[in-house]
This record gives sequence, C-alpha cells and structure tokens, in this order.
Amino acid sequence: MTTAGHAPSRRTQWRRIFAVVAFLGMVLVLWEGVKFLGGDPWFVNGEKVWTPPLSIGIATDQNLPHIWSIAGALAEPWRRNQEDSLFIYLAGKALYTWREAALGFALGALIGISLATVFVHFQLFERALVPYVVASQTIPIVALAPMIIFFVGNDVAAVVVVATYLTFFPVTIAMLRGLRAHDPRALELMRSYAAGRRTIFWKLRMPASAPYLFTALKIAATASIVGAIVGEGPGGIQEGLGRAILDFNQTYTTGPEKLWATILVTALLGIVFYLLVRLAELWWLRDRAPNVLT
Repeated sequence: MTTAGHAPSRRTQWRRIFAVVAFLGMVLVLWEGVKFLGGDPWFVNGEKVWTPPLSIGIATDQNLPHIWSIAGALAEPWRRNQEDSLFIYLAGKALYTWREAALGFALGALIGISLATVFVHFQLFERALVPYVVASQTIPIVALAPMIIFFVGNDVAAVVVVATYLTFFPVTIAMLRGLRAHDPRALELMRSYAAGRRTIFWKLRMPASAPYLFTALKIAATASIVGAIVGEGPGGIQEGLGRAILDFNQTYTTGPEKLWATILVTALLGIVFYLLVRLAELWWLRDRAPNVLT
C-alpha cells in the first residue's frame, strides 16, 4: 500500500522533470530556429554554409549569439592573458553571491517567521502592521537598494539587507496562513488538556505550517539571489555576479557571448538554490502524505 501510495508522486515528479527538459529544449530550438531563418550567415571553419532567407534584427550574432558560442565562451579565458576560464571565473563570483544571498535568505526567513508568529498570537499587531508589510513590497528594489546602501554602507552588510528585504515578505505571508492551517479540533483538544501557547505553537501550529513555509522559502531562495545581485551594483562589491554583469555589459560589443554566459550562470545559481530548498523540503516532510510533497 505504501508503494502504491508513492507511485503517483513519483510519476508526478518525473512528469515535472520531463516538462522542464522539454521547455528548455523548445527554448533552444526556438533560439536557433530564429537565427536559422533571420540571423547572420553561418560559418564553419571560415566557410559560409548557410545564408538565412530573412533579416530579423534581434537574431544577429551581436544581439543573440549562437548557443554553442555561449557554451564555448565558458571554456575560454575570461579575459586576455588570464589562465582561468570564464566558467571558473563565474563560478567563483557565483559562490560569493550565493553566500550573500544565503545570509539574507536566513535572516529574512527568521524575520518572516517571527513576524507571522507575533501576528497570529496578537491580532492587534496583525491589523496594524500587515498593511505596512504589504506596502513595503510596492517600492521597486532597484530604487530602494541605493538608499539601503547609503544608510548601511558600501559593504556586504548592505547586500545582505537587500536580500533580506526580498525574502521576509513571502515567508511572513505564507507562515501567517500556515500557522492557522491546523485542524481546529486538534486545537480544541490541546486546549482541553490545558496546553499553553508555547506547546500549541511547537506541537500543532509549526508542524501544520511546514508545507506553507517551504513553499515560501522556494520563492525566497530565488528572490534572495536577485536581491544580492541588485545590491552588488550600487554597493560596489567587486567579487560577485553583479559586478561581472556590469563589466561584461560594458564590453558587450566585443564579446556578447560573455554577458549571455553570465546570465546563464546567474539563472543556474537561482535554480540550484531552489533545488537545495526543495531537497530540504523533501527530507523534512518525508513522513507526510505523498500529496504534500507534490
């Protein structure tokens, strides 16, 4: 019965993996298909092998490099007279950015859980402060980041604050709902045994909120990467992906594939962080019903 119960979940997971792979495949086919129809002429070993029948401005090698050009750039030196490849260079930048994002992620999650806990137990604070929590997210992070850096300083702390800002909101809102997702009958039973708020919180509310929390954490994981990269620009951080994006953007005309490769590594960093949270979710909720993990 256990095996049969887990079968639909496994099939769902494989369908999701297949859907992601199929989507990425379609993007690659569409990318190269546009270039095949309306890009620059194709050359192999210096010889022209294909001239596209149409002329599409966005499909030029300057605007939209070939997939293999972007992949090849990752294996080449990131700068002239440098031994490290672009991939090694960006991997070091990504690790630095991830550390900043992870600090902001952890701090934002802690703040979000704390706020939700206060709001659940004290509805006066919920009615008074939740509108301001929601309103805080209406300010564009691009406009807010320079202000944070101005007050905190041009260092890693400012970047962590920006990542925290993008992290705490989804955790707060999800936990606010999750802490109230318990069975009302279980709450009445615990109260009938004179259970205190602390016992109810740890034994009932927190376990019930776990699926909601991990849903928010998966959103916050990618948001923290975005916040860290945005904060690195005005913060003057030289070691992260934000600086790499700015540098390769300035030299885009001479090497557009390097900027595209940096964007690819940035996307992969967000995906890897998301998957780490997903693995933690699968481990934490391993004893629950299969449909909770889908």
